[in-house]
Amino acid sequence: MDIKVYCLNSFTHNNLGGNPAGVVLNADNLTPQQMQYIATHVGYSETAFVSTDVECDFNVRFFTPNHEVDFCGHATLATFSLLFEKQIIEAQEYTQQTKAGKLKVKVSLDGLVSMEQTLPQYLRQIESKEVAELLNIPQKLFATTNLPCEVISTGLADVIIPVPLGALDSLNPDLDKISRFSEKYNAIGIHLFELSPTSKNTSESALNNLTASCRNFAPLFGIPEESATGSACGALACYLDKHKVIDSNHYIFEQGKMMASPSLLKASIFKRDGVITKVEVSGFAYLFDCKKIKYPRIC
Repeated sequence: MDIKVYCLNSFTHNNLGGNPAGVVLNADNLTPQQMQYIATHVGYSETAFVSTDVECDFNVRFFTPNHEVDFCGHATLATFSLLFEKQIIEAQEYTQQTKAGKLKVKVSLDGLVSMEQTLPQYLRQIESKEVAELLNIPQKLFATTNLPCEVISTGLADVIIPVPLGALDSLNPDLDKISRFSEKYNAIGIHLFELSPTSKNTSESALNNLTASCRNFAPLFGIPEESATGSACGALACYLDKHKVIDSNHYIFEQGKMMASPSLLKASIFKRDGVITKVEVSGFAYLFDCKKIKYPRIC
């Protein structure tokens, strides 16, 4: 049997760059084993499967090439961008049921998709010595950032790791060590960030200029490096707020430059009485291909 998989690039900038995701519509009759088979053969970091739901507008499940995950930011963006392009939905707010919970997604008239993430969980901090071994860099480099390495989840747990200005592009992490490290701390992977030199302690700069450049590695889930990671950027926004790095609730991140696929991600946090009440990540996507995956009926 053939299954149609739509291929979209998410978190693009002027229709360039982005992170590819697969989207399968009308997936109600697919088993989890069939979904995994399809995602493996599509080969993207995540493929989303869209079904009906009794409580929400849609039920969406996410599969990497070798695992199901609770949530995926760039595949959510791809899903709702596709639904909008196919005129299945209009520009308004919707709900999706995911394994991370019931989350809101808003689609604007210009195609911008803004997705709610779960409220942050600050799970633990990790000694910089252990992280330095993953990245093959001296531990003393971390001291220059004056920031911790911390596991944070806004749907998926990522290890948020600050690196000094000028170091990000030259890093050559050990993927085998990252896999073992991720398993040890029950994390999807590691999300490295380097603050932009234009990022100042003012709300205006964060709104109009780049906040940070990022790289994400999740080899435990079959993702050596990813060019745009929406869930991790939501977690990074909460990290920057917690540690008072940027005096703003709005952030702009770039990712994927070293993969020749530069991506642009926007993240916002909303607070009441100093407490985060909402995390939102937004961006654009475009459809670039459609594949047909043949899978066995018994899978």
